[in-house]
Amino acid sequence: MATEVKRLIRVRVEKGARFKRDGYGKKRQLSDSWRKPRGQHNKQREQKKAKGAHPKPGFGSPVAVRGMHPSGFFEVLVSSIKDLEGLDAKTQAVRIAATVGDKKRVALQEAAIAAGLKVLNARTVKAKAKNAPAKKEDAKDEGKLKKEEKKPAKSKAAAPVKKEAKKEKLPAPKAEEKKAPAKKTATKPKAEPEAKAEKKAPAKKPAAKPKTEKTAEAKPAAKKPAKSGVKKNE
Repeated sequence: MATEVKRLIRVRVEKGARFKRDGYGKKRQLSDSWRKPRGQHNKQREQKKAKGAHPKPGFGSPVAVRGMHPSGFFEVLVSSIKDLEGLDAKTQAVRIAATVGDKKRVALQEAAIAAGLKVLNARTVKAKAKNAPAKKEDAKDEGKLKKEEKKPAKSKAAAPVKKEAKKEKLPAPKAEEKKAPAKKTATKPKAEPEAKAEKKAPAKKPAAKPKTEKTAEAKPAAKKPAKSGVKKNE
Protein backbone atom coordinates (compact mmCIF):
# COMPACT_ATOMS: atom_id res chain seq x y z
CA MET A 1 0.00 0.00 0.00
CA ALA A 2 1.40 3.36 -1.07
CA THR A 3 2.27 5.95 1.54
CA GLU A 4 -0.21 8.43 0.02
CA VAL A 5 -3.06 5.98 0.42
CA LYS A 6 -2.08 5.39 4.05
CA ARG A 7 -2.09 9.12 4.70
CA LEU A 8 -5.53 9.57 3.13
CA ILE A 9 -6.97 6.70 5.17
CA ARG A 10 -5.60 8.34 8.33
CA VAL A 11 -7.22 11.64 7.32
CA ARG A 12 -10.51 9.90 6.71
CA VAL A 13 -10.43 8.38 10.21
CA GLU A 14 -9.61 11.71 11.90
CA LYS A 15 -12.19 13.57 9.86
CA GLY A 16 -14.99 11.06 10.21
CA ALA A 17 -17.98 11.63 12.50
CA ARG A 18 -20.96 9.60 13.70
CA PHE A 19 -24.26 11.31 12.93
CA LYS A 20 -27.03 10.19 15.28
CA ARG A 21 -30.68 11.12 15.16
CA ASP A 22 -32.14 13.35 17.83
CA GLY A 23 -33.61 11.56 20.86
CA TYR A 24 -32.11 8.13 20.11
CA GLY A 25 -30.96 7.86 23.77
CA LYS A 26 -34.36 8.82 25.19
CA LYS A 27 -36.56 6.15 23.60
CA ARG A 28 -35.68 2.51 23.00
CA GLN A 29 -37.56 2.25 19.73
CA LEU A 30 -35.33 4.93 18.15
CA SER A 31 -32.08 3.71 16.58
CA ASP A 32 -28.98 5.86 16.14
CA SER A 33 -29.30 5.84 12.32
CA TRP A 34 -29.43 9.36 10.97
CA ARG A 35 -32.76 11.10 10.40
CA LYS A 36 -33.06 14.75 9.51
CA PRO A 37 -34.67 16.73 12.36
CA ARG A 38 -37.82 18.55 11.20
CA GLY A 39 -39.33 19.85 14.39
CA GLN A 40 -40.08 23.59 14.65
CA HIS A 41 -38.28 23.93 18.00
CA ASN A 42 -35.81 21.07 17.55
CA LYS A 43 -32.41 22.03 18.98
CA GLN A 44 -30.54 19.75 16.59
CA ARG A 45 -32.26 21.39 13.62
CA GLU A 46 -31.17 24.73 15.00
CA GLN A 47 -27.62 23.25 15.10
CA LYS A 48 -26.97 23.73 18.79
CA LYS A 49 -23.45 22.57 19.54
CA ALA A 50 -24.31 20.00 22.23
CA LYS A 51 -27.02 18.33 20.10
CA GLY A 52 -24.73 16.85 17.44
CA ALA A 53 -23.51 17.84 13.98
CA HIS A 54 -25.36 17.53 10.69
CA PRO A 55 -23.90 15.61 7.74
CA LYS A 56 -22.19 18.15 5.51
CA PRO A 57 -19.77 18.04 2.55
CA GLY A 58 -16.89 18.92 4.86
CA PHE A 59 -17.14 15.55 6.61
CA GLY A 60 -16.63 13.52 3.41
CA SER A 61 -13.57 11.31 2.98
CA PRO A 62 -11.00 11.93 0.22
CA VAL A 63 -12.17 10.72 -3.17
CA ALA A 64 -9.12 8.47 -3.69
CA VAL A 65 -9.92 6.45 -0.56
CA ARG A 66 -13.71 6.67 -0.53
CA GLY A 67 -15.29 3.22 0.00
CA MET A 68 -11.87 1.61 0.55
CA HIS A 69 -11.24 -1.06 3.18
CA PRO A 70 -8.87 0.03 5.99
CA SER A 71 -6.34 -2.49 4.64
CA GLY A 72 -6.03 -0.35 1.47
CA PHE A 73 -8.03 -2.63 -0.90
CA PHE A 74 -11.46 -2.33 -2.44
CA GLU A 75 -13.76 -5.16 -1.38
CA VAL A 76 -15.31 -7.58 -3.86
CA LEU A 77 -17.99 -10.02 -2.64
CA VAL A 78 -17.43 -13.50 -4.03
CA SER A 79 -19.63 -16.61 -3.88
CA SER A 80 -18.12 -18.85 -6.59
CA ILE A 81 -14.82 -19.44 -8.39
CA LYS A 82 -16.16 -17.72 -11.52
CA ASP A 83 -16.35 -14.42 -9.61
CA LEU A 84 -12.56 -14.43 -9.21
CA GLU A 85 -12.02 -13.91 -12.94
CA GLY A 86 -10.80 -10.44 -13.97
CA LEU A 87 -9.91 -9.20 -10.45
CA ASP A 88 -6.79 -7.11 -9.81
CA ALA A 89 -4.72 -8.46 -6.93
CA LYS A 90 -3.00 -5.06 -6.40
CA THR A 91 -6.11 -2.99 -5.68
CA GLN A 92 -8.88 -5.48 -4.92
CA ALA A 93 -9.48 -7.92 -2.07
CA VAL A 94 -11.96 -10.78 -1.82
CA ARG A 95 -14.68 -11.31 0.79
CA ILE A 96 -16.35 -14.72 0.69
CA ALA A 97 -20.14 -14.58 1.08
CA ALA A 98 -21.68 -15.94 4.28
CA THR A 99 -23.98 -18.28 2.31
CA VAL A 100 -21.02 -20.36 1.06
CA GLY A 101 -20.62 -23.69 2.86
CA ASP A 102 -17.43 -25.19 4.24
CA LYS A 103 -16.81 -27.50 1.27
CA LYS A 104 -17.03 -24.73 -1.35
CA ARG A 105 -15.30 -22.25 0.95
CA VAL A 106 -12.15 -24.38 1.06
CA ALA A 107 -11.96 -24.60 -2.75
CA LEU A 108 -12.81 -20.90 -3.22
CA GLN A 109 -10.32 -19.76 -0.61
CA GLU A 110 -7.51 -21.85 -2.12
CA ALA A 111 -8.28 -20.54 -5.63
CA ALA A 112 -8.21 -16.91 -4.40
CA ILE A 113 -4.88 -17.38 -2.63
CA ALA A 114 -3.42 -19.12 -5.69
CA ALA A 115 -4.45 -16.09 -7.81
CA GLY A 116 -2.62 -13.77 -5.39
CA LEU A 117 -5.80 -12.17 -4.02
CA LYS A 118 -6.21 -11.22 -0.37
CA VAL A 119 -9.11 -12.89 1.47
CA LEU A 120 -10.52 -10.48 4.06
CA ASN A 121 -12.54 -13.10 5.95
CA ALA A 122 -10.23 -16.10 5.61
CA ARG A 123 -11.20 -19.06 7.77
CA THR A 124 -9.42 -22.27 8.69
CA VAL A 125 -11.86 -25.11 8.07
CA LYS A 126 -11.28 -28.14 10.27
CA ALA A 127 -10.52 -31.39 8.49
CA LYS A 128 -12.67 -33.30 11.01
CA ALA A 129 -15.82 -31.90 9.42
CA LYS A 130 -15.14 -33.96 6.25
CA ASN A 131 -14.27 -37.23 7.94
CA ALA A 132 -16.78 -36.93 10.78
CA PRO A 133 -19.50 -39.20 9.30
CA ALA A 134 -17.00 -41.93 8.36
CA LYS A 135 -15.48 -41.87 11.82
CA LYS A 136 -18.86 -42.10 13.48
CA GLU A 137 -19.73 -45.21 11.47
CA ASP A 138 -16.36 -46.77 12.27
CA ALA A 139 -16.83 -45.93 15.94
CA LYS A 140 -20.27 -47.55 15.95
CA ASP A 141 -18.92 -50.72 14.28
CA GLU A 142 -16.03 -50.87 16.71
CA GLY A 143 -18.38 -50.38 19.65
CA LYS A 144 -20.62 -53.23 18.47
CA LEU A 145 -17.65 -55.55 18.01
CA LYS A 146 -16.33 -54.70 21.47
CA LYS A 147 -19.72 -55.37 23.05
CA GLU A 148 -20.01 -58.72 21.27
CA GLU A 149 -16.52 -59.68 22.38
CA LYS A 150 -17.09 -58.59 25.96
CA LYS A 151 -20.46 -60.32 26.45
CA PRO A 152 -19.29 -63.96 25.96
CA ALA A 153 -16.10 -63.30 27.87
CA LYS A 154 -18.05 -62.03 30.87
CA SER A 155 -20.52 -64.97 30.82
CA LYS A 156 -17.75 -67.59 30.60
CA ALA A 157 -15.68 -65.96 33.28
CA ALA A 158 -18.64 -65.50 35.59
CA ALA A 159 -19.92 -69.10 35.28
CA PRO A 160 -16.87 -70.92 36.72
CA VAL A 161 -16.54 -68.37 39.47
CA LYS A 162 -20.10 -69.05 40.61
CA LYS A 163 -19.57 -72.82 40.51
CA GLU A 164 -16.40 -72.53 42.54
CA ALA A 165 -18.20 -70.34 45.04
CA LYS A 166 -20.94 -72.94 45.38
CA LYS A 167 -18.41 -75.72 45.84
CA GLU A 168 -16.64 -73.77 48.51
CA LYS A 169 -19.85 -72.92 50.35
CA LEU A 170 -21.31 -76.48 50.31
CA PRO A 171 -18.57 -78.30 52.28
CA ALA A 172 -18.40 -75.51 54.87
CA PRO A 173 -21.90 -76.09 56.33
CA LYS A 174 -21.36 -79.89 56.42
CA ALA A 175 -18.32 -79.50 58.64
CA GLU A 176 -20.30 -77.21 60.91
CA GLU A 177 -23.19 -79.67 61.11
CA LYS A 178 -20.86 -82.51 62.14
CA LYS A 179 -19.31 -80.42 64.86
CA ALA A 180 -22.67 -79.17 66.14
CA PRO A 181 -24.05 -82.57 67.23
CA ALA A 182 -20.79 -83.35 69.05
CA LYS A 183 -21.22 -80.24 71.15
CA LYS A 184 -24.90 -81.02 71.82
CA THR A 185 -24.08 -84.49 73.15
CA ALA A 186 -21.57 -82.97 75.54
CA THR A 187 -24.08 -80.46 76.85
CA LYS A 188 -27.06 -82.88 77.21
CA PRO A 189 -25.84 -84.72 80.32
CA LYS A 190 -25.31 -81.42 82.10
CA ALA A 191 -28.82 -80.27 81.27
CA GLU A 192 -30.50 -83.56 82.39
CA PRO A 193 -29.98 -83.11 86.15
CA GLU A 194 -31.45 -79.66 85.96
CA ALA A 195 -34.46 -80.98 84.06
CA LYS A 196 -34.95 -83.70 86.67
CA ALA A 197 -34.81 -81.17 89.47
CA GLU A 198 -37.48 -79.16 87.73
CA LYS A 199 -39.65 -82.26 87.27
CA LYS A 200 -39.34 -83.21 90.97
CA ALA A 201 -40.69 -79.83 92.05
CA PRO A 202 -44.14 -80.35 90.52
CA ALA A 203 -44.28 -83.77 92.29
CA LYS A 204 -44.85 -81.94 95.60
CA LYS A 205 -48.05 -80.33 94.28
CA PRO A 206 -50.16 -83.49 94.33
CA ALA A 207 -49.46 -83.72 98.08
CA ALA A 208 -51.47 -80.54 98.56
CA LYS A 209 -54.53 -81.97 96.77
CA PRO A 210 -55.43 -84.46 99.49
CA LYS A 211 -55.64 -81.56 101.95
CA THR A 212 -58.44 -80.05 99.91
CA GLU A 213 -60.21 -83.39 99.93
CA LYS A 214 -59.96 -83.58 103.72
CA THR A 215 -61.52 -80.17 104.06
CA ALA A 216 -64.27 -81.21 101.76
CA GLU A 217 -64.93 -84.31 103.88
CA ALA A 218 -64.92 -82.29 107.08
CA LYS A 219 -67.70 -80.00 105.92
CA PRO A 220 -70.33 -82.63 105.38
CA ALA A 221 -69.55 -84.05 108.85
CA ALA A 222 -70.43 -80.69 110.35
CA LYS A 223 -73.74 -80.59 108.50
CA LYS A 224 -74.92 -83.91 109.94
CA PRO A 225 -75.46 -82.62 113.46
CA ALA A 226 -77.47 -79.72 112.05
CA LYS A 227 -79.86 -82.17 110.38
CA SER A 228 -80.10 -84.18 113.51
CA GLY A 229 -80.92 -81.05 115.44
CA VAL A 230 -83.79 -80.22 113.15
CA LYS A 231 -85.16 -83.64 113.60
CA LYS A 232 -84.97 -83.28 117.37
CA ASN A 233 -86.98 -80.10 117.27
CA GLU A 234 -89.70 -81.84 115.34
